[in-house]
Amino acid sequence: MLALLLGGHALLHLVLGAMLGLSPDEALHALYALHPDWAYTDHPPLIGWLLWPLVQLEASAGWLRLLPEALWALSALFVYDIARRLHYLLVPASITPDAAGLWAVLAYSLAPLLHLMGIALLPDSLLMLCTAALLWQTLRLYDEETARRRSEWLLLGALLGLAGLARYTAWLIVLPALCGLLSAHGARLLRLRGPGQALLLAGLMLLPLLGWHAQQGWPLLLEPLQQLVGNPWEPGRLLLFLLAQALLYPLLIWGICGLHHGVLGGLGLNRPQTWLLGFFAIPLAVLAVYAGSNTSLTLWTAPAWTALAPFAGLGLAALWASGRRQLIWVLGGAQALCTLLLYLLLALGGPPWLASEEPGSGEPERVNPFAEFYGWRMAGLHAQRLAREHGIPRLAVQHRSLGSRLAWYAQPLPVYVLTPEPDQLEQWHGPLRRYYSAIVLDWSQQSYQIPVGEGLFERCELGDSWSTQHAGRVISRFRLFVCHGWGGKPAPRRQDAS
Repeated sequence: MLALLLGGHALLHLVLGAMLGLSPDEALHALYALHPDWAYTDHPPLIGWLLWPLVQLEASAGWLRLLPEALWALSALFVYDIARRLHYLLVPASITPDAAGLWAVLAYSLAPLLHLMGIALLPDSLLMLCTAALLWQTLRLYDEETARRRSEWLLLGALLGLAGLARYTAWLIVLPALCGLLSAHGARLLRLRGPGQALLLAGLMLLPLLGWHAQQGWPLLLEPLQQLVGNPWEPGRLLLFLLAQALLYPLLIWGICGLHHGVLGGLGLNRPQTWLLGFFAIPLAVLAVYAGSNTSLTLWTAPAWTALAPFAGLGLAALWASGRRQLIWVLGGAQALCTLLLYLLLALGGPPWLASEEPGSGEPERVNPFAEFYGWRMAGLHAQRLAREHGIPRLAVQHRSLGSRLAWYAQPLPVYVLTPEPDQLEQWHGPLRRYYSAIVLDWSQQSYQIPVGEGLFERCELGDSWSTQHAGRVISRFRLFVCHGWGGKPAPRRQDAS
């Protein structure tokens, strides 16, 4: 049953992944693999390192997406085994260990955003696996016999190091792991050599990353804290964040209710077991506080909900065995329907009634978030051809999300982002020099005014334009401008879609 469940989801992931172009973040991560380093301006290096072999083989988007599918499936296997181990720990007589594991994987796989992580390779995809693996190993080390083996502690240290190389928010899962182990073993844990060796191994793995940040002056690690302290806190943002979480993961939340009442009989977990729930609660709480003063993406909490899935699986299995199935059907069906609808919209390039406006219509382009997966390979080919015709060996855009996709599909041409803020492409290519010419791309879904004026280009001429057609309609339009005489003072002026 588990193999059938994972195999069906894998087939959906791979088919859809082969149809779609790379998103802005995916393109940036693929570019990481073209420029291997100890860290990058946005993320730690693990995602680039993992993509490096596939990028060296010039793999297509479909082949690149084998990696997130593998991470998703491995995370599911850890979720399954954790639920089984929790069953033996909590001993609910009404269900079997396999039932707990299957319900955990089902709850994990029906969550739309967690499902999407099997297609798109993001740092959160890596942290989902690291979170599940670290939770699994922490639970195993609660056993005194396991804790006496040095190899088990070295495995814990390797997982801590990989988590730090995957995403900077990994410290949110390190805290419950260490506190849970200290709670389970007490002061005698400090007398063992294994914990110290685990921390030493994790530190050695992170040393190159820390060295890179030391060379940069630590601004990238301090920036989130500065944003948290410096921006005003708004309760409305927090409420929206919590509402989004409740709407995205209702089945997991209902599973926790089942755990509390159907498995624990209304009683709480003991202290070490409660720290296992900290893999979910601590990241969610910190990100909720952050959301009150900053933009917080809903996918950032995906690792936390992955950690909750084994507990929810135990609760859902107990509820199902007790005959309380109606709400499970409703919530599970709603999440499955949302996932299928999301897949359908991705395959169609958005709702059928959303089409790009005709040139010169004067109407603002309507936002279609699904259009960003289509047309960028053609954009790269058009840009390369126009650059050859005009003898201008460089491209430019007015937002970094446009830059990552153009740089991937138009390689090896350098792409410059005409914004005042530094970005990863500038780290590789430097800023666009004054008086240089460039081929400037404009995309209707994220359109900017032509960059001509004081401090901008002296003149720009339309060099090429075309539309992206999908599912029988035009979903976006591209334009390429041949621009000369860069003034060195970027000031993008957005023409927002509405």
